[in-house]
Amino acid sequence: MFSTDADILKTAEAWRRAGRDVAIATVVETWGSAPRPVGSHLVIDGDTNFLGSVSGGCVEAAVITEALDVMADGKPRMLEFGVADETAWQVGLSCWGADQSLRGANRLG
Repeated sequence: MFSTDADILKTAEAWRRAGRDVAIATVVETWGSAPRPVGSHLVIDGDTNFLGSVSGGCVEAAVITEALDVMADGKPRMLEFGVADETAWQVGLSCWGADQSLRGANRLG
């Protein structure tokens, strides 16, 4: 079961108020049979706790890694994953059959 947008954003706010580093990734474009729709979120803290989903599990590990870099340097990222791209194999998309662009993690606060 997926968390609602409200749950994810409330969690992000609570983590920030608790003094944690927080980043959020949002699906901004999909094509093909992407597992999560545009607007889906994944919130990550500096200890790699996370809530939400941007791919149903296919690329979350790669997104979390990028989010940690965003929290470290404060620079947002635009990430793109797709089955035609060599990065697809690196993140486990060989059986996924869809492409998606994420507004890579943006640091909150």
